[in-house]
Amino acid sequence: MEGGGVDPHATAAMHAVRFAATILWPTVPNTPPPTFRHDSERLLQLAANWREAALELGEFTPPHPTLRLVSEPPPPS
Repeated sequence: MEGGGVDPHATAAMHAVRFAATILWPTVPNTPPPTFRHDSERLLQLAANWREAALELGEFTPPHPTLRLVSEPPPPS
């Protein structure tokens, strides 16, 4: 992307992976805790980011198409 940015959908996908890893972490035996924040408040934020991306809301809203007026050329004189 321009300026070295990351596509918002890619960011939301990474949030989804973190969300899934955090949810599954307690059920996988002998697994160390995640190296990222995994409290309930963070999980709710990740779920909200995922939802916005899925529904294309907020920063995930696609750009509106450019509309142009198209008309027929005038008849020759």
